[in-house]
Amino acid sequence: MSSTNPCVVGINLGHDGGAALITDTVMVAIGEERLNRTRYSPGWEASLLYCLRAAGLTLADVDLVAVSGIGHTPPTRTETGLAHLGIDRSRIVPVDHHLSHAYTAYCLSPYDTATVLVVDGGGNNNDTETYYAATPDGIERLGGNPPTRPRAGGIGATYEAFTNWLGWHEQEAGKTMALAPYGDPGLYLAPLFDVVDTHVHGRLTRTHAPGIADLSDRTGFDFGPPGERGEHELSANAAAYVQDQTERALCALAEQTIASTGLPNLCFAGGVALNCVAADKLRRLDAVTSYFAPPAASDRGQALGCALYAWHCHTGDLPRRPLTSDYFGRDYTDTEIEQALHRDPRSGLVERRRRPFTWRRESDIARTAAQMIADGKIIGWFHGGSELGPRALGARSILADPRTRDSADALNHRIKHRELFRPFAPAVLADHASTWFDLDVPSPFMLLAPPVRPDHADKIAGVVHIDGTARVQTVDPAPASAYGALIEHFHQLTGVPVVLNTSFNDREPIVETPAHALATLQASDLDAACIGPYLVERS
Repeated sequence: MSSTNPCVVGINLGHDGGAALITDTVMVAIGEERLNRTRYSPGWEASLLYCLRAAGLTLADVDLVAVSGIGHTPPTRTETGLAHLGIDRSRIVPVDHHLSHAYTAYCLSPYDTATVLVVDGGGNNNDTETYYAATPDGIERLGGNPPTRPRAGGIGATYEAFTNWLGWHEQEAGKTMALAPYGDPGLYLAPLFDVVDTHVHGRLTRTHAPGIADLSDRTGFDFGPPGERGEHELSANAAAYVQDQTERALCALAEQTIASTGLPNLCFAGGVALNCVAADKLRRLDAVTSYFAPPAASDRGQALGCALYAWHCHTGDLPRRPLTSDYFGRDYTDTEIEQALHRDPRSGLVERRRRPFTWRRESDIARTAAQMIADGKIIGWFHGGSELGPRALGARSILADPRTRDSADALNHRIKHRELFRPFAPAVLADHASTWFDLDVPSPFMLLAPPVRPDHADKIAGVVHIDGTARVQTVDPAPASAYGALIEHFHQLTGVPVVLNTSFNDREPIVETPAHALATLQASDLDAACIGPYLVERS
């Protein structure tokens, strides 16, 4: 394409691989795992093809491809593997891992000026914490962790290590966060981190579970046996300790970096930004005027950050595209949905468990779904383009009644098969959010966990965590009209402007296509699925 109608692509080579594509009128992105059905998958080939098809373009139309990865240095042009597609080296530009995060955080935010803080398990050049001053003139790196400090001493690597010790994959840090309120952080008196100026110095000298074993030997702290997955009484205390220490370190780091930049709007990215409990404390700091984190804050958003960087490189203009939603996937037509319902091979349907089902087109699918939820049914909800981030936000969701614990327990027992200590999330109509939650700002991406108002907690018992908080999604019907209409109908039926919302999957990546949704309906114990305007029920 020409410089007057540019097209750029971003690719992430690391875990949570994927691709993104940006033009003047299109911004599409997806993770490879949504297509190959393997969690945390590297790779980008299927994602790139998906983005090109969604935009109606070919590789010949792409002006520039920006690529990031993990490792000591950014990938070289040769290491990207793009040459076999016929992409000339001059059209490939490597991107620093943390800089890609910074572009996602700032370019998608509503702020003209901001401090950008990136905190994750590790990027290039031993980065674990970096910060930037962002203005319309550009994104300037001002500092970060000392390059000589081991990666193990970083905030994200420390949280990963505790997560490993507790028995989970390092990408499952949300389980550690969910377990933390059941424990007592005060049992371990030594701090995990020192924040000196804008530098973080953690106590761990090794990554993953061996780092926790070493810390226990040096301090005498008993974190319980490794690999207990929350079953041992000390596991909750270990989770509470790392959560508490992470919150303290992040708050100190945010205050120091804002003091350094003089820019009080805070944009936060990297995997640690998905810690919604810590984020709710960050945004309440006196030093923070306003707070933003992109929904794909972790490496799931790397490809998008790379594409934003490529746009800047190719056009000379720093892209500013404030987000109203996380729906970066493509829409599926009624014809494509019906192909899956007719078991047409062109739909890509793979029936892991073949069960009979019936389906029909509804004139008002949102009203039908709301009535089913009010009647105690658990439904899959598939509408529009999919979310890029790890949290379902009403495009690929499972929805249930939030009013009792019974609904949440049934969802967990029949479908999700998650640890019992993990809470489910509420989706609330934006106009009612401050009445039901201690929340005075929008939370459209489910990245904040405020307290539930005590006088309403019993009315939505299925989504209140043990500590009285909830990971809230505020729903503005404008960017999610059918989803917002569903919640409004539920409100009219029950007096509660909230539904229980979790991701449309069962121990697999979130569904992407109508065929994925139908296969998950058949393989799970869902009562029904609403796929576009179609109601599908197991016979």
